[in-house]
Amino acid sequence: MADLWEELQSVANSMPSSNTAAPGARGTIKAIASFNVSEDVAALRKAIEGIGTTEKTLIEILTHRSSSQKQAISKAYQETTKRILVNDLKSDTQGNFERVLVALTRPPAVNDAKWLIKAMKGAGTDDSILIEILSSRTNKQIKELSAAYSEETKKTLIQNLKSEVSGHFGKAILLLAEGARDESTNVNADQAKVDAKALYQAGEKRLGTDESKFIEILCKRSIPHLRQTILEYKNISGKTLQKSIEKEMSGNLEELLVAIVKCVMSTPAYFAEKLYKSMKGAGTDEITLTRVMVSRGEIDMLDIRAEFKKLYQSSLHKEINSDVSGNYSDCLKMICGGED
Repeated sequence: MADLWEELQSVANSMPSSNTAAPGARGTIKAIASFNVSEDVAALRKAIEGIGTTEKTLIEILTHRSSSQKQAISKAYQETTKRILVNDLKSDTQGNFERVLVALTRPPAVNDAKWLIKAMKGAGTDDSILIEILSSRTNKQIKELSAAYSEETKKTLIQNLKSEVSGHFGKAILLLAEGARDESTNVNADQAKVDAKALYQAGEKRLGTDESKFIEILCKRSIPHLRQTILEYKNISGKTLQKSIEKEMSGNLEELLVAIVKCVMSTPAYFAEKLYKSMKGAGTDEITLTRVMVSRGEIDMLDIRAEFKKLYQSSLHKEINSDVSGNYSDCLKMICGGED
């Protein structure tokens, strides 16, 4: 896998970034042109209220409408039935199938907020979920999920994170949670060289590591600037930045900084790797599988599929098909959108 990221490193400067594509242009879940809210509400009611649930209808509608169309459906559903669509789905379906349908129905920001709430619930924090969400979302997405988080918990995301995370990892997570990454698109090659050198001197070049320098650069600079910095770093140190981080850091800080570097080089490849790991080996991590499929369905699933095929010589569709079954599998394959 490290070789994959080494390879990506060499094409990083020519990689299109999903962050720069028009929103939704690379997704598999798109707005339907002939959208008719009342027809959809009637079809969903029939599927849910009839004897036995018509799962096919639920899958068909919820994987073929954009998020804003689904919000319109949920609103109309509530006006017509005086019930909440998400609650009806919960009482009518179960397990992983229920989870994926509910997530498809909710706005993306609400999903992100709920996943973060769950990650911080109870004893201990699930750092890997904080890392995945906060390292891969744009400023706009972070602002939206923060608003949804406050709405759900009556506290701010930053307030709650402060009591959950600490040390260098905590500092980096809090910076990302502010959603204040530089968003300029012009790259100053000289500044990228300066940053690459600063990273080299904060890590490889000295005894002990100056973590705060890594955090400041990786959590604040723009994505195009970081892409250039990663290339410059290789020129200066002969190693990839990812390799250096893995050598210099450990634990959740290492995991977070590596995730940022991977997302800078290719967010779709980062998620392709996540999906592969969720299905690899004994047992499937359905929670991660569902979260990634739903959260990327409308954003960059086409690119994730392409990266998956390139990395694992097998299509994402085929892996899902052989790894999970039933309605849950059918729903994920719809989100996947096709065989490569």
